Amino acid sequence: MFGAEKGESNLTDGSDLYIGIVQARFNESITNALADACRAELAALGVADKHITHIKVPGALEVPVALQALAEQNRFDALIALGCIIRGETYHFELVANESGASVSRIALDYQVPVANAILTTENLEQAVARQTDKGRDAARVAVEMANLLADLS
Repeated sequence: MFGAEKGESNLTDGSDLYIGIVQARFNESITNALADACRAELAALGVADKHITHIKVPGALEVPVALQALAEQNRFDALIALGCIIRGETYHFELVANESGASVSRIALDYQVPVANAILTTENLEQAVARQTDKGRDAARVAVEMANLLADLS
């Protein structure tokens, strides 16, 4: 099995950052684990708990509209999308995965705010469980790094 080489970053100080998290409730045991890992990593990176706004929505298709509402407040340095889409027997999986992913990216581009996308798309529950902790941590690191990078570029 091949591992991902993610490299190192020096943009990991989250002490001055404000982060918004939008978590889908669908597949809640997975999304709760994603959120727990994400929040623990944000704390490890210095993001104060009082600087985190964490909201829940019904499912992955609702995540982008909530991200947009947060982005419109213009008070967050980065946003994080958390969700879990597990393939079923119908085309619905592709629809939800494609639409939520494209919409999350559009929010980042339209509002020029980093959005760490940790909406898992897996074939089965076992794959989701295997990824929930690492992807939650990754989302926190991406949010902090990209917020700091964009601040340095402006």
